[in-house]
Amino acid sequence: MLTNKISPDSYTFPSLLKACTYLGLFSRGLSVHQHALVTGSSDSYVSSSLVNFYSKFGDTYNARQVFDAMTERNVVSWSAIIGCYSRAGDIDMACYLYNEMMKEGIQPNSVTMLGLLTGVSELRLLYCVHSCVIQSGVDCDVAVVNSLLNLYGKFGRTKIAQKLFDLMSHKDIVSWYTLVSVFSQNGNLRGSVELLNKMRMEGIEPNQQMFGSVLSVVANGYNLELGKLVHGQIITAGFDLVVNVETTLIVMYLRCGVIGDAFRLFDRISDKDMILWTAMISGLVQNYKADEALNIFYRMLRSGETPSSTTIASSLAACAQLCDLQQGRCIHGYILRQRMHTDIAVQNSLINMYAKCDHLEQSCVIFERMCDRDVVSWNAIVLGYAQEGNVNKAFSLFNEMRMADQTPDAITIASLLQACATLGALQQGKWIHNFLIRNGVGPCISIDTAVIDMYSKCGVIATAHRCFDMMPEQDMVSWSTIITAYGSHGKGETALKMYSKFLDSGINPSHVTFLSILSACSHSGLVTEGLKIFRSMKEDYKVEPKLEHRTCIVDLLSRAGRLQEAYSFLTTMFPKPTIHVLSILLNACRTYGNTNLGNVVAREIKSLKPENAENYVQLAHCYASMSRWDGVRDAWIQMRTLGLKKVPGWSSIELHGTRTTFFVDHSSHAQYEEITLMLKTVGTEMQVKDENFQNYI
Repeated sequence: MLTNKISPDSYTFPSLLKACTYLGLFSRGLSVHQHALVTGSSDSYVSSSLVNFYSKFGDTYNARQVFDAMTERNVVSWSAIIGCYSRAGDIDMACYLYNEMMKEGIQPNSVTMLGLLTGVSELRLLYCVHSCVIQSGVDCDVAVVNSLLNLYGKFGRTKIAQKLFDLMSHKDIVSWYTLVSVFSQNGNLRGSVELLNKMRMEGIEPNQQMFGSVLSVVANGYNLELGKLVHGQIITAGFDLVVNVETTLIVMYLRCGVIGDAFRLFDRISDKDMILWTAMISGLVQNYKADEALNIFYRMLRSGETPSSTTIASSLAACAQLCDLQQGRCIHGYILRQRMHTDIAVQNSLINMYAKCDHLEQSCVIFERMCDRDVVSWNAIVLGYAQEGNVNKAFSLFNEMRMADQTPDAITIASLLQACATLGALQQGKWIHNFLIRNGVGPCISIDTAVIDMYSKCGVIATAHRCFDMMPEQDMVSWSTIITAYGSHGKGETALKMYSKFLDSGINPSHVTFLSILSACSHSGLVTEGLKIFRSMKEDYKVEPKLEHRTCIVDLLSRAGRLQEAYSFLTTMFPKPTIHVLSILLNACRTYGNTNLGNVVAREIKSLKPENAENYVQLAHCYASMSRWDGVRDAWIQMRTLGLKKVPGWSSIELHGTRTTFFVDHSSHAQYEEITLMLKTVGTEMQVKDENFQNYI
């Protein structure tokens, strides 16, 4: 046009600016602005287009310069500058300009109000803008009302959103979608499903985005019943073979633990994309089906689909879950061949995998070679040392993390507290607790719960209870933790009182809660109460007892000496008894001298061919207590044949901030002689006092 010496007019520049905005060509837009200045094309139409152009790129300075230079302003230019400040987050300036526009007698339109609504971030401000919408007479505009619906939903005002929706004389597909999303995001899943039904009754077919929105929230709420209802509607609407809808359905079924249905949907999709493969692998890992997750990963590779870093991370998580070092190394080799080893998410997953597979030195190598480390990287290596029991190294890395300007998150703190709890390192645990208080971390339920667990396992149950009482809000896990705390300290009656308070709080007990209270009953010999709670699981709360709960009942009866009842329960409730539950009963038979039942249980354990040394040692001790020396010999021979060795037992104590570890039959401690002498002295004193007590009786 310029080559042909045709001069642009006031319609040319707005069109060019609109094209630059659409294509994201900011520098070209600046050139257009220069041409407009040179040619003197600066009427209100061109100026408004320039304001709009700069506002779309967030350049409030240049937008305001153009706006202030305008000799004549109309509703278009005012709307553009108001929208510019609103989108930039300066809602105060946007409101100021709106008031200035009203003072000049210019009536706002729907574009003005939409621009103003864009920057609303507080409920009180939303009420003000809503009143302006009504005053300006654009409250019947569909786009404006849809924006109001969305904002009221974000602030949790679903009733107002519902009322606005009902008052709309004309609703488009966006109106329906917005209200469905509002209900979904605010937990009204049933309302979302009913709205989808109402849509269809009014002849409007829901689109893929609507179903996806509802399914995502259903999945997060683990609501299988509603999920199946939505699935039925998807089939009716004909979206059941659309890959992205099917992916969301599969995620929903996996989140709800219905793996069979997820596999059926997955297998019937012929054109699987990378997102679908990744969703399936990740979902299986979350359901502790790591073997199947790896099978899907290898199927994906055979199909020719290239995995993303997220896919690789999920597959490595499966290896970590299985502690399968061999497969983890195979995937590591694939990562190197595909040149994905510099991806930070992949590196973090490798650190975690090697740590879980007891190859922490390899985790360190990867960590040290990382160019960039995020908080997940630090968490992975800190957690690795914490789980290994090396509290000092974990704390050293924690300090390095802070010096590297990485802010510890809930996972970092929980990892350190878990290590302190496992090893009984009270002083380090107190230091972490003080660190939380000094730095104003919280309140955070997961961290507060970890603090309670740490104090409990370090033997300071009173402090654990004080921390529990100070929590602004308790969830199911925190209640389970305090119940477990009292149970493990032999305070079963107090644990039962806490369980009653938990039920009064209105939170439904889960598998974890029942396991905590059943374990507490077992440790305190509360047989009647334990059996009553076990029956209530299914009868009152529709919670199906798992293997751990049934094992707790065997332990409960065995500790109380009711061995025949324990064996009857075991044969009835365990189609295939595990070595662990049989070992519990065998140990009780040895304690109570029940030779006949002990022989029966021992034979069952031998038939299962255990693969760890502890079971054979237990068998040998049990046979020895019954003077069955042939059984003792067989147990030791079998153990040696399998090449099994029992790891020495160990314990540790903390004194004056120093933790000392003792191993069975080890004399390497610097004060071994003094310790042995002290133990003999204490033993002699105890024996003398016991004899004096007997004489007194």
